[in-house]
Amino acid sequence: MNDLRAEARTVTGRVKWFDPGKGFGFIVDQEGGPDILLHANVLRNFGQGSVADNAGITVVVQATPRGAQAVEVIEIVPPEAEGRPAPIEDLGETDPEALAALPLEPARVKWFDKGKGFGFANVWGRPEDVFIHIEVLRRSGFADLAAGEAVCLRVIEGRRGRMAAQVVAWDMALSR
Repeated sequence: MNDLRAEARTVTGRVKWFDPGKGFGFIVDQEGGPDILLHANVLRNFGQGSVADNAGITVVVQATPRGAQAVEVIEIVPPEAEGRPAPIEDLGETDPEALAALPLEPARVKWFDKGKGFGFANVWGRPEDVFIHIEVLRRSGFADLAAGEAVCLRVIEGRRGRMAAQVVAWDMALSR
C-alpha cells in the first residue's frame, strides 16, 4: 500500500475562492501550477467553516487522480487590504497591536447573514449579543459564519454596544 503522506508536500498560496454552500473551493499555489482543491472537511479540521477569498493559506497537498488536493490546513492569513482599508465604524483607526492585546472571549454564533453584512454571537457567561460586521470577519480571514459555530472574539465597546474587533477560529485560539 502506498504511503500517501510521503507523497504530500507543503504549499503556500492564496484562496482563489471558497463556497461554504458547495463545500469546497480552490487555492492558487504561489509557485504556479494547477489549482488545488480545498474541501470543507479539511477546512473544518483546521477549525473554520469558511475562508475569505484571497486569504493567504499554507496547506499540505497530495496528488490524486483528480488533481492536487489539500489534505491539511497549516495556516490561514487574512487577505491584505488593497490600499489603506476604510475604517470600520466604532473601530476607527484602532491600533492592531491594541486589538491583539484584547482577551479572546469564547462565543457561539447566534446568526450571520452574509447578504446583510452582519450578524451576532453570544459570549459564554454574558447576556448581551456581540455584533459582528462582515468586514471584521473578512479581515479575520473568514468568508461566512454558521449559526451555532464556536469561535473566539476580541470584543470592544462600541457606541451601540459590544462588537467584535477580531474573529478567531475556536481551535486556533488555543495556540494564540
